[in-house]
Amino acid sequence: MPGTDVIESVRTVLGELPDLPHLPELPNRGPGADLIGRGASFLVELPVDLQPSGWRLVDRPGRDLRRALDLMERDLDALTEHAEGYSGPLKVQAAGVWTLAASLELHNGVAAVSDPGAVRDLAESLLDGLIAHLADVRRRVPGAELLLQLDEPTLPAVLAGRIKTPSGYGMLRRPEESTVESALATLVEKVGAPVVFHCCAAEVPWGLFRRSGAVAVSADLTLLGPSDRWSARTIDTIGEELDAGLGLFAGMVPAVLPVAAVSTADQRVAARARERKLSDPATSVVPVRTLWQRLGFDPASLASQVVVTPTCGLAGATDDRARAVLTQVREAGRSLVKDPEA
Repeated sequence: MPGTDVIESVRTVLGELPDLPHLPELPNRGPGADLIGRGASFLVELPVDLQPSGWRLVDRPGRDLRRALDLMERDLDALTEHAEGYSGPLKVQAAGVWTLAASLELHNGVAAVSDPGAVRDLAESLLDGLIAHLADVRRRVPGAELLLQLDEPTLPAVLAGRIKTPSGYGMLRRPEESTVESALATLVEKVGAPVVFHCCAAEVPWGLFRRSGAVAVSADLTLLGPSDRWSARTIDTIGEELDAGLGLFAGMVPAVLPVAAVSTADQRVAARARERKLSDPATSVVPVRTLWQRLGFDPASLASQVVVTPTCGLAGATDDRARAVLTQVREAGRSLVKDPEA
């Protein structure tokens, strides 16, 4: 979510998304609220510190980690206060093990993903931290049915061997896919809540996530281009996993307008354009309706297998835009229930 006011963000989420609210993340608050700093704060007995080159594993916890932990505590306090009496699904998020491994530096400045032993330690530490975090959320919101989203935006680069060395001139050796899958599957099996993997990249490893035990994959479908131009290979790849029972958190409602949609010559016009009313909610779900039609799936299964979400980048929206997007997401999802064959 945009901004720095977690109380207002929690209120907005609970108000606009009553069927599936989440604990919001506000990266605009700075270090410790970002994906990696926040994710690393879950690590047990593996402290981190912020260096000029990024987050690094260190021997002793310092000010940066304390800040990240303090921000998380404030977020949980806000959720506790405003979700009192809530009963139903509640989503919480954290950076996944491979994104952390590719982003956190070892003492020598090399990404942790370069060291199989370090990755194993990260995976075990993250699992312990997430189990404790979920237990804390359950204590604070007893009626919640928790859903854990693990963000893995860097995983495609890990699988393709595109993680750079500290010099920037070389690439680190990529891990075997079986190793990647084993680490993901162990976490999914032991964390104690259904897991959704989120990957805001064009090269989503759909099959890997499904084989790891995920109940769903969250992806920005707009990165695949216009739905009427999706290749047969793309459709078959996604369709195979959906047919096997994988759920789809479909990013279809634009978090922010494309740069081309606003005039750079007049900032006032640009500001108004960013806040303009979104299109009809039913229009937002055209991509998944098209996908279902091309796969020959029963339209009635859309409502039980698809969750409509914003595209990536909601933290870059204005408060008004974010609220409008969440309203659009809710209404677009309900359109799948009311009229599955539209």
